[in-house]
Formats: sequence, C-alpha cells, structure tokens
Amino acid sequence: MSLAEKRVYLEAIKRRYRQASRGKKSRILDEFCAVCGYNRKYAIRILKKRRPKRRAKPGRKPWYDPKTILEPLQAIWLATDQMCSKRLKVAIREWLPHYEKEQGDLDDITRGQLYAISPPTIDRLLKSLRIDYPSKGLSGTKPGRLLKNQIPIKTDNWDVTQPGFLETDTVAHCGNSLAGDFVWSLTMTDIFSGWTENRATWNKGADGIVEKVKNVENSLPFELLGCDCDNGSEFLNYHLIRYFMKRDKPIQFTRSRAYHKNDNAHVEQKNWTHVRHLFGYDRFDNPVLVDLMNDLYANEWSLYQNHFCPIMKLIEKKKINSRYYKRYDKPMTPYYRLMGSGCLSNETKIKLREQHRALNPFELKRIIDKKLKHIFQFVTITTKVRKRL
Repeated sequence: MSLAEKRVYLEAIKRRYRQASRGKKSRILDEFCAVCGYNRKYAIRILKKRRPKRRAKPGRKPWYDPKTILEPLQAIWLATDQMCSKRLKVAIREWLPHYEKEQGDLDDITRGQLYAISPPTIDRLLKSLRIDYPSKGLSGTKPGRLLKNQIPIKTDNWDVTQPGFLETDTVAHCGNSLAGDFVWSLTMTDIFSGWTENRATWNKGADGIVEKVKNVENSLPFELLGCDCDNGSEFLNYHLIRYFMKRDKPIQFTRSRAYHKNDNAHVEQKNWTHVRHLFGYDRFDNPVLVDLMNDLYANEWSLYQNHFCPIMKLIEKKKINSRYYKRYDKPMTPYYRLMGSGCLSNETKIKLREQHRALNPFELKRIIDKKLKHIFQFVTITTKVRKRL
C-alpha cells in the first residue's frame, strides 16, 4: 500500500475510531495495523492525533474591509491619474463627496475609514493595480546666446512667501525626431502655490511664446511678479524682454545656469505631471492640434490640476554622510495654498471660491478623456498619412 493510500485509509477510519467503544476500538486498531503494517503504539498515536488549530496572525486585526473600501478608493485613484498615496490621502477628502453624489452615499463606517486611511494602507490595497510609466523622451532646449548677458542669472532668493514668481519651460511633442515642425507646450509654475498653467504653440518662435505668456498671465488669479526661465532661445529674445520690462511695473526676468536643471526644479517636475502624463511622447505635427490642446489646457486641465490635485513642497533637504534627507510639508492643492496665502483680494477669493464649488472633478476627468480621445484621433490620422507619403 502506498503512502497516499495509507493517508486516505487513515482519514476514512479516524472518525469511526474516535466514536467507537473500547472493544470496537481494539478491533479497528488490529485491522488498521494489519492493513498498513504500523506498530500498534504508532497507530494509536496517529488515530488520536487532531489537526492543530491555526494560530492567529500576530499583530492587530485588520481594520479595513477591502470589499467595501476598495471600490471607492480605486475609483478616486484612477480618476486622479494614479496619484501617489501621500497626495491621494489628502485628495480623498476633496473627491469623496463628489463620488458619493454620482455613485450613492457610503455608510458612515466606510466613509470614516476612507478619511482616516494612511498612505501605507493605500499602497497595500492598491499594490496589484500599480502600473509602469513610459521612459523619458528627447530634450529640445537649444541655447540662446544672443541675450545671455542682458538677462541675469537668478542668484538672489525670491520672496516665495507670496504667489507671483513663476518658473517657465517648454516641452517638445516631437516623437522620436526633433526635425521639422511640431507642437510645443509652454509650462508656467508658481513657486509658492504650485499653480500651473500650460499652453500649446506651433514651433517655439518668439512671437508664439510671447502670445502664450500673455494668455497665461491674463488667466492667473494673482499678479505676475517674476519669471525665471532656462537658457532656451524661445525665452532669451527681445520680444519677451520688451513684454516684461516695458510696463509701469517691470517684471523681474531671470534665467537659470546652463546645465543646471535643478535651478528650475519646480517647473521641470510639472513637465511630467502636466504634459507628458497627459499627452505622452507621440509626435504632434498637425497645426490643428494647437487649438485643441489649448482648449483642454486652459479649461478642464487647469481646473482639474489646480483645484483637485494636491502637491507636496520641499521644506528641508540635507546631506548626512552620503545620503540626502528630504522633508516635505503636508500635501495641499494650489487652490487651497492660494486661499491661505493672505495675498489675494477679497474679490479674487470670492471668485475662486464660487468657481471651486461649481466644479466636479469626476465630470472634469470625463471631459478631459473625451477631448484627449479627439486629439489622438487627429494624431493617428496624421501618422497614417505621413507613412503613406
């Protein structure tokens, strides 16, 4: 008899052995030893042996029920474009009321758990849903040498305790080649609040960049006080200097050091979150796309990012031995940073507050996805036509 057969036979007579009387147990035991060839004492031991009770897992019992909490958490996480857990914890308070309006009210326990959930728990619950991001693309910054000496390098510390000092950069939608004509995205980020505006332009000529800078300045809820750019030729030109300097109250216009990306760290990170994460690395070489992208940038995308996406600001960075240690403040949306700055007029605050109350982030996300689909239809058609030629 094989070992597997002996185990099956053991399970078959074990219950009968335990329920039998003393005399019957002796006869069952004789039969078991004869069939399996076991020693009598060993046979008694394994017939009496009970399965050990499963020990409780050490540590405190889980407080969250994945069946009830995962659905709203996943919906908000996906709607925020897979936001990191530390920012998502803050975003939940802003997004959950709108989720309940669309999907129905949650019970008090689930709602309380979502408000109290910690970033590590979010990571644990969403671990199986994490996705990979595409690799980096090309750099399209070409040095502008003509006016380098006339535009000072920013060496002093700006008063970043108030909004109005912006960093500026451009992103190329060139695909795998910088040759030819294609769309560029202009990104302008306020250092204090993180308020970010984007605009698209055909190529990156001086006139087009100045026009988009004017458009961004008119849409800002605060006064433009300073602008810092990299050393690209789209910024180091007389058109932009005249626009910033020839006014009653000139704007402080500075540039970063060459080959020092961290000089413009605030806007460089927005190139990913506000441009690449939205449009990817495809080639946009159809002029029709400029108006479509600006319609998305200036409306839904600006409202979505500035009102409903918390950001973290670096408070302290220090090096101990060979390691850097960073400390961040509590995540907060640019809207709330502006409202708490004390630098906005009452009229501007009322306007922003009314605008914020009228917004639904889930509706904004649906419109963004719809417009993106329309934009990429043009990209696909243009790519097919180019391949045929």
